[in-house]
This record gives sequence, C-alpha cells and structure tokens, in this order.
Amino acid sequence: MEGFVEGLMTAIQPINIIWIVIGGFLGTVVGMLPGLGPATAVAVLIPVTFGMDPTSAIILMAAIYYGAMYGGSRSSILLNTPGDGSAIAATFDGYPMAKKGQAGQAMAISAVASFIGGILATFGFIALAKPLASFALQFGPSEYFLLMLLTLSAIVSLSTGKMIKGFIAMCLGLLLSTIGIDPQTGVHRFTLGMPHLAEGIDFLIVIIGIYAVGEVFYNFLTIYKEKKKQKENQDMGKTWFTKEQWKRSKWPILRSAPLGFIVGVLPGAGGTIASMISYSTEKQLSKKPEEFGKGAVEGLAAPESANNSASVGAMIPLLTMGIPGSGTTAVMLGALIMLGVRPGPMLFENDPVMVWGLINSMFIGNIALVIINVLLVGLLVKVLHTPAKVLYPLIIMLAFIGTYTLSYSTVDFYLLLLFGLIGLVMKVLDFPIAPLVLALIVGTDMEQNFRMALTSSNGSLSIFFSSGISIILMILTVLSLCYPLILKLIKNRKRKEDQTISG
Repeated sequence: MEGFVEGLMTAIQPINIIWIVIGGFLGTVVGMLPGLGPATAVAVLIPVTFGMDPTSAIILMAAIYYGAMYGGSRSSILLNTPGDGSAIAATFDGYPMAKKGQAGQAMAISAVASFIGGILATFGFIALAKPLASFALQFGPSEYFLLMLLTLSAIVSLSTGKMIKGFIAMCLGLLLSTIGIDPQTGVHRFTLGMPHLAEGIDFLIVIIGIYAVGEVFYNFLTIYKEKKKQKENQDMGKTWFTKEQWKRSKWPILRSAPLGFIVGVLPGAGGTIASMISYSTEKQLSKKPEEFGKGAVEGLAAPESANNSASVGAMIPLLTMGIPGSGTTAVMLGALIMLGVRPGPMLFENDPVMVWGLINSMFIGNIALVIINVLLVGLLVKVLHTPAKVLYPLIIMLAFIGTYTLSYSTVDFYLLLLFGLIGLVMKVLDFPIAPLVLALIVGTDMEQNFRMALTSSNGSLSIFFSSGISIILMILTVLSLCYPLILKLIKNRKRKEDQTISG
C-alpha cells in the first residue's frame, strides 16, 4: 500500500501529468496514421526521453503506447485503413458505421470502450504484477533461456500463414544480436574489421530503421502508384452514442477487457490477436450475428476494449521478467536499458516508486485519452489529411536526429539507411517484423543464459529439464510451435464434416 501511495504522488506530479497528456496525444496522432503504429511512435520519439528521469520516461512511453491503441481505430473508422495491426478489427464494423453517417458515434464508442478496457486491465496489472514478479525470482539461467525460447516460438507461430517467413525474420534478429565482442570470451564476432561494430549494432538504430525509415520508404514506393482516392464520407453525424448502442456494447466491452488483458500478458501475442479473438467471440455469442460486418456497434466496441487492455497486459512480462510481450514493448525495453533501467523481478524491490508511478499514470492517462478522443474529434480528423510530402520527410528527419544522438557517428546514418532498406524489403515481401525485433532484443541475453546454464551443469543438457518450471516452459514451447498445425487439422476436419452433412 505504501508503494501505491508513493507511486500515486509521483504520477500526479505536474511534469508527469504533462508527459502523460503529451504522450497520449502524440500516440493518438501517430496511431491514426496508416502504417505508423505504436512501435513506430515509441521508436521515433525515443530521443525525447534521453536525459529524462527514468520514471518520467517510462510514463511517457507507456502513454504513447496506449495512446496509439486509441488512435489506431480512427483511420479504420473514417478511411477503412487501420493505423496498426491491432486496429484491423475496427474496420469490420467501424467503417460501415461511418458510411451510414455514424462516424462520430463510432469514434465515441471506441474511445469509451478503450477507456474501460484500459482501466479494467490496470486493475488486473495491480493484482497480478507482484505475484508474477515473486514467481520470476525462481528463474535461473536455464529457465530464462527457455522463457525467451518460448517468447520467440510464440511470436513465430502467431505469424499466421507465414510461419516460415517469421522464422527467417527471427533468425536474422538472432544473427544481428551476435555482432560485436563476445562478453564471455572477448572475441570479435562478425565485425568485418570495423571498430565501430565492436560494441555491436545498437538495437535502437535497427528498430528506428526498420519501423520508421522502412515504413517511409514503403509509402514513397507505393504512394505515386495508386490513384488518388476519393474522399470518403466525412460526415461525423452525432458525436455521442445512443442508449441502445450502449446497451448493445456494455457487455461485449466488459467481456473483452479481461480477454484482451490475458492475451496481452502472453509474450508475442499483442493487441492484434486480442482484438481478433474478441471480435470472433462476440460474433459467436451475438443473437444477431448477421449484423456483424454491416455496422454492428458491438463488433467495434469489443475489439477496441480488447486491444487497449492487451497493451496494459503486455507491460507485465516487460516489467516483471524483462521479456517484451509485443513489438512495442520490445522497443520500450531497449529504451529503458539505454536509460539505465533493467526490467525484471528485482525492479519491484529496487524501484517500487517507478513501477507504482507507472501503474497510477495509466489511470490518469486513460482519463486524459478518453477526453482527447471524444472532445477533439474534429481536430484529430484533420491529421488524416496531412500531406505525405510534409509527413514523411518529418519522420525521416526525426529518425536521423535520433540516430545521431546515440553515438554522434555518421556511420550510424549508413546503418540506419541499410535497415530502412531491410524494412522496405520485409514489407514488400510480407515478412513479419516483430519476430526480428524480439529476437534482436532478447538474443544476447538468450545466448548468455544458455551458456551460463551449460557452464553450471558442466555441459549437460539435463539442466533444461531439472525443474518443474523448465519442463512446463519446454512443453509450452512445443505446443506453441504445433498450434498452427493443430488449428489447421481442426479446420480441415470441420470442413469435411460440413461437406458430409451437406452431401
């Protein structure tokens, strides 16, 4: 209780409230822009946190994260173009509502659903974060290695329809993590004789290059090939939802919040999976499933609640175990390490004010965001009309400034452009980026824990089967890899049964 009160006093400091509002607004704006999701927002704005107090920095980054989850649905509703993967489900019924002149109502219900999802998930954070941190203290090198292996296997297996590409992206990330001096032997690895690479490639350069610069390159590549789209229906209609719409939405919102939170806690799952699961669940539970996809308000409210609660849930593995639960928290992990903060089970003991300050800031941030998203609808819509010739050069400028401030070396500019091109190629070839980012972030620790585990067991692999936690993690890893195959077999079996019945 003492930590909670101290955290509350930290969160309500004027400077932190200012950062919450700024972060939430910037996250909302970037989340609205098609192709630029929360990971891009955090990556581009990392330089802002340099020199900041670590507590204020993590509060700012968290506000950007869940602010982008709010904003992602705006372009989905107005333009049928999701700002991020987690906002895809918002297009299914949000855009049909906008076409019927209910854009204002759709944005209002999505803001309230996101607010409720975020608040309920924050209570879940308070209930589960400390027990999970205590549980994490039982982890040794072998358990940490298997946990990181589970993280990578989960995110690869969730690359539905492109598991091989996800595996290739993961391997590339692991290879990049080995560049530099081996911390155990002092041997130079893959440095190509370049002194600049002795300390490895800064993961922030890779992240900014692939997410920000890669996205800009991709948009420049495609923007002139497409014909100018006709303006969609921008009639906002009423700016608040009706009693009937609320009646249909309240239970889907309340059901989807814990569902999204649980999915968010799982490493590698994230808001996209959470929103899709909640949408399909509500469609199955609905008495009027035929209305889904045609402007059913619950079809918008449920995924919005789920994806915002998932963003809060993803903070738990980040803070308690130092394992990023999503691509965005992977970026945040990199930024925190740069600030001298090492997330993990001891963070709750060593710096409880930071953790509880972050938790309390989530309550304040969700209140600020629902106000921003409801009252500033007209202003937010104008961001969607920002000319590409203004927007993309601005992002490139921020990326180069951020990269240069890392080590003040022009070599990093070339690396930034290289990874921007890699990001472009991955986008064009439809390679998932999250496996590469997660592998890059956890790769070094994964390798060192593996080697420490083998050292402690005199080279015996039995160390990885020596505890109940290790065995459970091993089983979960195997199940995560088999999950797509099992799902495919179930679908094929169901299809054959349907054909037999119809025949």
